[in-house]
Amino acid sequence: MKKIKAQLKTLSKSLATLSKQVEKITDQVDKLKAPQKATPAKKTVAKKKVAKKAAAKKAAPAKQETMLDTVFDTIKRTKKGVTVSQLREKTKLDSRQLSNALYKLTKKGIIQTKSRGLYVKK
Repeated sequence: MKKIKAQLKTLSKSLATLSKQVEKITDQVDKLKAPQKATPAKKTVAKKKVAKKAAAKKAAPAKQETMLDTVFDTIKRTKKGVTVSQLREKTKLDSRQLSNALYKLTKKGIIQTKSRGLYVKK
């Protein structure tokens, strides 16, 4: 019985030291995160740069055309539909990019497959 009590005391002491070590580590982590928030001088300069960049972006065209947009536009222009080979020629995309775009457009419900390899606007 005395041995068990002694073992329990050593166990409780080791747990106490471990908890102190964990607290120290969390304090160190908190100190590492705090300096990032405590630099207001740099942020004000950064905010001014961001505001200038945002103003410059507003002057640019409103929307850049994505790969999905180009594929959808080519499909939308035809009444009977477009084959994969025709899409490859018109969009100048490789087969992997084209199949990914077609998959995303069908999942969104914008286009549908009329037959194998033939896509039409819904």
